[in-house]
Order: sequence, then C-alpha cells, then structure tokens
Amino acid sequence: MKKSDVLKLPSMPLQSPTFPRGPYRFFRRQYLVVSYQSDAAAIREALPEPLVPAGDTVAVQWLDLPDGEGFGAYSAAAQIIPCTFKGEPCNFVSQMYVDNTPPLAGGREIWGYPMKYGKAVLKVTGDTLTGTLDYATQRAATGTMVYKHDAFRADLSKEKELLARTQVTLKMIPDIDGTPAIAQLVGINFADVKLHGAWTGEARLELIPAVNCPLADLPVRRVTGGLHMVTDMTLPYGRVLHDYLA
Repeated sequence: MKKSDVLKLPSMPLQSPTFPRGPYRFFRRQYLVVSYQSDAAAIREALPEPLVPAGDTVAVQWLDLPDGEGFGAYSAAAQIIPCTFKGEPCNFVSQMYVDNTPPLAGGREIWGYPMKYGKAVLKVTGDTLTGTLDYATQRAATGTMVYKHDAFRADLSKEKELLARTQVTLKMIPDIDGTPAIAQLVGINFADVKLHGAWTGEARLELIPAVNCPLADLPVRRVTGGLHMVTDMTLPYGRVLHDYLA
C-alpha cells in the first residue's frame, strides 16, 4: 500500500477500517436526561480547567441510537456537567459508556468522547421511560421518568437551545513513549438538528458506586427533573478550544 493510500484511510485497521469518514447523520436518536443537584466541590474536581462550573447541577443521560450512519445501532449513557468556557454556556461530557465498537473507537479517536464499554438500555415499560447502565455485569445506574405527561406542550425553545449548546470533551492521546501527544479541550456542535418531540416530567435517578464506572462520585442530592427527546441530527467534526500542550 502506497503512502497516498495510507493517508486516505479513515481509520485502522487498513484491511477493514473501524469507522468511515464523517460527518455522521443520526435518525430517531432518543434521549432520557435526568438532571440533579450534586456536590459543588466534587463537580469542581471533575471539571478540567479552564472550564468553570455552572452551579451544582449535573445530568445523566441515556441515548438510544437505532440508525447512525457509519456506526450502526447502539445505546449509550453519559454524565454531563453544565459549565462555561470563556463565558459561553456549554456541557462537559465527563463520562460515557457505549456498547458498539465503531462509535466507541471513533468517539475517542476523533472527538475525544470519554467512551468506555458498558451496556446501556433505554426503553419504555408500561407507563415509564427507563434507562439502565450495567458495567462489568453490575448495575451502575438506573433512571426513570413519567412517559409523555406534557404531550401537548408547544414551546420547545429550551430543548432546542440545549441541543445547540457546545459539547466539550477532554481529548487525551498518548505518544509512542506514553507522554501526551494530544491534550485538548474539544468543542462539538450538532448540525441539521430536527426535533421530533420533547417531553418533561417527574424523574428519579439511582447511582451505584462502581470503581470503573464512577458516576456515583457525583452523588445525587436532589433530582430536579427529567427530559425525553427524539431527534435527527448530524455529528460534524469538532474544533480545539484549548490546547494544554501549547
């Protein structure tokens, strides 16, 4: 294989790239977001400078992604910390767990999403929207929300603002000798977002301490609400907000 052919590869291995070149379009992407108040000092410890916490609120979200171009179908769960970067409101993706190799590898290598392998499930059972996360065969988180109790709400401006907000990740890639080759805060903004529906309501959240899935290190003090959304959107490439090696 020639050098020019190597440089055209979207990912490894060369015989069968793990993921194709982006951007990536998602259809009928479903969210359960449970927001809660946590410990302010623990939030500050989990948030890399120069990001600044936006209060004491954290969210755990479940995603069901049945149709991701280039990635296939998978589910995910993430812990999100609202914050600011140079005064701009944004969301830091602190932890993320997925159950499919292409998005796990692509998420880490391209955008710096902090993805590890875990089994997240988002489904409707009876009158309840339920999200669960298992890590190393043990339950690490359970979220529940009432199902579409405000089905006739017309104003979805807050949900549209949330989807438009910059996501921030900490991208860390070591060099061949183990020293940092890349150490960046990366900004990501979804594009071509279509919001099929959004519903709010009562929710509950249980986080179970787990050494390799430490969502519970940001403990639940009080659940402030649940959000259920269904969207189509495009995940484009990101941009460097802050370079720790510069």
